[in-house]
Amino acid sequence: MAVTIKEVAALAGVSPSTVSRTCKNNPSISEETKERVRKAMLQLGYEPNFQASTLASQSSNSRCIGIILPASAKEAYENSFYLETIRGISHYCNSHQYISTIITGQNKEEILQTVRSMARSGKADGFILLYSRQDDPVIDYLFSKGLLYILIGKPAQYTNHTMYIDNDNLLAGQEATEYLYSLGHRRIAYLGVDSSLVFSSDRKMGYQQALLNHGLAVRPDYCIEVPEISQERSDQLLNLLKQKDRPTAILVSDDILAVYLERVCMEAGLSIPEDLSILSFNNSLLARLTSPQLTSIDINSCQLGIEAASQMINHIENPNLLATKIIVPHHLIERDSCRSVDIHSEPL
Repeated sequence: MAVTIKEVAALAGVSPSTVSRTCKNNPSISEETKERVRKAMLQLGYEPNFQASTLASQSSNSRCIGIILPASAKEAYENSFYLETIRGISHYCNSHQYISTIITGQNKEEILQTVRSMARSGKADGFILLYSRQDDPVIDYLFSKGLLYILIGKPAQYTNHTMYIDNDNLLAGQEATEYLYSLGHRRIAYLGVDSSLVFSSDRKMGYQQALLNHGLAVRPDYCIEVPEISQERSDQLLNLLKQKDRPTAILVSDDILAVYLERVCMEAGLSIPEDLSILSFNNSLLARLTSPQLTSIDINSCQLGIEAASQMINHIENPNLLATKIIVPHHLIERDSCRSVDIHSEPL
């Protein structure tokens, strides 16, 4: 069985990314560390890909960071979260003479193929993933090859060895639900995207925890997840909104879904916020363009990108640093989509 880069790293007492950069003769690695890594490689019989190392060495004057978007045929490109995060990354990279390039595709296999190609040819010094998803083959590949990567989002795998920038989405979900509770709402539902995306899963957990803290039941029929917008999902929401004991407030995992919910409310003949209060996440332009304007949790998307680029460049230039974990604060923007209700008219 072939020796892996992780085995070399363990023997040399360094990170896999340090072994990878030693193979590329990266000048940021000290000669002492390089010698220790090379001895471990010799002892284990590890054979690096010298073709990729040569290409990487030749391109070292123009360092490049790959920005990986989630697999999507369309939805990711319409979400302002990704645009704002990319803006933050690009701003920081430009000011530090780094190139950034977008990696995307319609499915995971297409993205993985592109990442492999860039890694083998040495065209990227590191990768920033704009998402965190359970059982992701892209992350599996980056980790197994000892490549430098940073997540925007809490990791679902290799947690102790992964650098990530995130909000405290569990706390944000809890605080958002507490805000609705403070307005008198007791029948509070949750509308989120695919729970395999860690941020949505955490926001849902925060919502559930807030309900339990107040002795409210977590109702399965009040939790709807929408991997993609479709007529079938519209029907599911309509059924919820037409129930006799329908929710009086809904926490929504992002502004795009909140706008979608507003359209469904119109079909159901419900007014916002008179019949239903809506609280969403991201505080995007959509939140300000809707009528009424959406109350939303601002997660500071641009700052997430800036922090990710800062940590990436810091670890490229100082490869022996430990994995970094940074939490960017969130805050609630109150607008017109939520209103108080009479607590006595709200059955538990």
